[in-house]
Amino acid sequence: MSEDEIRATRLEKVEQLRQLGINPYAYHWEITHHAAELQEKFADLSNGEEVDLEVAIAGRIVARRVFGKLAFFGLQDETGTIQLYLDKKRIDAAMAQQLPDAFNHLKQLTDIGDIIGVKGTIRRTEKGELSVFVSQYAILTKSLLPLPDKWHGLTDIAKRYRQRYVDLIVNPQVRQTFRRRAQITAGIRRYLEQQGFIEIETPVLQSEAGGADARPFITYHNTLEMELYLRIATELHLKRLIVGGFEKVFELGRIFRNEGISTRHNPEFTTIEIYQAYADYNDMMSLTENIITQVAQEVLGTLKITYQGEAIDLTPPWRRVTMHELVQEKTGLDFNFSTLEEAKAAAKKAGIDGVDECDAIGKVLNEAFEQACEATLIQPTFVLDFPVEISPLAKPHRSKPGLVERFELFVVGRETANSFSELTDPMDQRQRLEAQAARKAAGDLEAQGVDEDFLTALEYGMPPTGGLGIGIDRLIMLLCDCASIRDAIAFPLLKPETSNE
Repeated sequence: MSEDEIRATRLEKVEQLRQLGINPYAYHWEITHHAAELQEKFADLSNGEEVDLEVAIAGRIVARRVFGKLAFFGLQDETGTIQLYLDKKRIDAAMAQQLPDAFNHLKQLTDIGDIIGVKGTIRRTEKGELSVFVSQYAILTKSLLPLPDKWHGLTDIAKRYRQRYVDLIVNPQVRQTFRRRAQITAGIRRYLEQQGFIEIETPVLQSEAGGADARPFITYHNTLEMELYLRIATELHLKRLIVGGFEKVFELGRIFRNEGISTRHNPEFTTIEIYQAYADYNDMMSLTENIITQVAQEVLGTLKITYQGEAIDLTPPWRRVTMHELVQEKTGLDFNFSTLEEAKAAAKKAGIDGVDECDAIGKVLNEAFEQACEATLIQPTFVLDFPVEISPLAKPHRSKPGLVERFELFVVGRETANSFSELTDPMDQRQRLEAQAARKAAGDLEAQGVDEDFLTALEYGMPPTGGLGIGIDRLIMLLCDCASIRDAIAFPLLKPETSNE
């Protein structure tokens, strides 16, 4: 049967249910237990044994085996599955008043995908299957569309993301990922609150998009007659809070960047940014280790995980190495060049592409790092001390001219966190933002503009501050073994489906 024919048949069943006085779209069902709870509680029940405990459960029919006066359904709720043992004599006797011939109606008018509620006792069948021995049932929601038989066999992977609700019904592993995601974000918040941090929400609509090098989404406010940007970072507002006297603040929330989509990029994604007064990037390294190891231990029960077949050990302390050292280790290049031309020539000789566009030695160094080193950083590694040219919001390094106090955390070849000793000198900050604004004026769509109000805030005085950003989606990918960022986001952005007509 085609999907249209199945839908038509099921619509007929909706009508038949209504004629029997049954609402196929019920209002309420009182649940006493869940499937996993029953499986655990009665794990030791012997074959053929029954427990005289009345239970009421509800869920979706995921399997049906129907015989003459007996039927077995598989029922799936949020926690797992359990068998329903359906006996004609028992059901007809218990439901004689409300629905004569109840067993046959159940047999004929239900389908895989329907949501039902049942009451009954617990028994383990002679074959060893723990079951609810049903005495009464109610059809709670009649499903009109069939569930796919072999969802994993679908060639159209995008359909899993497009129809995530079906993906969730048929793939317990996907449900597990999003349950874990919720546990991980709750665990991060809990840990930070225990350390004395508070979460303060900052604006999503901003008159100046700043805090990162990224192309923003632009929208328009009709009443104010002004363009606004969706935020590309929470940084500049959280720093204003530090200026205002809060010493430990964070925000876990959505960020929007009008950029490409890939296995590691979604235009709408989640980060946590954390700022601590009187701290520097060394303190932020410890905080990063603590947050990630704490939630991994709490949610997964281990610090030794597997990502796409590769063993990853999250046991601290993690490796700390400078960008210079890594580039020298992988390419042989020692970046103590006196001129830009010299650096470009050496990088080209070492096989680094795209250096002609670089307008500073620091950018050549960064190209060499991205091309030769990033993908090799499989175990958790803090990469320290970045060039000033690519770090407009970080403090100059206290002992290394031309560098800033910044680290990025890499795991499985991916940047997972980014942190600075934050720049607190308002005059230095103005010069750097003006240099960015010049790049923007010259056509760089990712360069930041000058946020005058932020500079005014800095002029009131910001204490020494450590700042940290962690990409939540990438952290979920790592801890839940997701190959693509789309597997870590419940509803990733997809192009609309084109009609075949």
